[in-house]
Amino acid sequence: MPLLALTGGIASGKSTIAAVLADRGAVVVDADAIVREVQAPGSPVLEAIAAEFGSDVLRADGSLNRPALGARVFGHPDRLAALNALVHPAVRAESQRRFDAAAAADPEAVVVYDVPLLAEARGGDAWDLVVVAHAPVEERVRRLVGIRGLSEADARARIGSQAGDAERLALADVVIDTTTTLDATKRQVDELWDRVTRAR
Repeated sequence: MPLLALTGGIASGKSTIAAVLADRGAVVVDADAIVREVQAPGSPVLEAIAAEFGSDVLRADGSLNRPALGARVFGHPDRLAALNALVHPAVRAESQRRFDAAAAADPEAVVVYDVPLLAEARGGDAWDLVVVAHAPVEERVRRLVGIRGLSEADARARIGSQAGDAERLALADVVIDTTTTLDATKRQVDELWDRVTRAR
């Protein structure tokens, strides 16, 4: 079972690549979705977050107030590290469970771990390939401001809170440049898919 790690900074086009791979037949395990699950109301992880960062990071219904938590950690490396220490172990355990389930269901499946924080959390794992979605910082700022509605300062703070491009690219076996058109990105993904499926 080929196991690929797909990573990239915020607004790098990683989700687009994951969607194309899913269309081609890959089993995509979404780390962000798992993060939301392990932070569900009543979960041990959410209780630990509230204990660490204060009960005001919870909404009245007991769910996580993500903007409030984001304001505490983005631009504050020590606080972000504290958050990651609470969340990453639970995400790793659930991710591994899903990898194992995919392998049991189909030993030939191509499994893609869609994980924005690979360099921060799981960079040392034994992946068959590490795929990095890449776009220059200024292009990512433009996307965050123009598409997601962030201020430029917030966009730069979010980008700055993640690993730098050089750190991510150092992990890469394959780099997919998402700077130009969607068709160009898809062509690169198709080349990757052909490479992986030929090797099975």
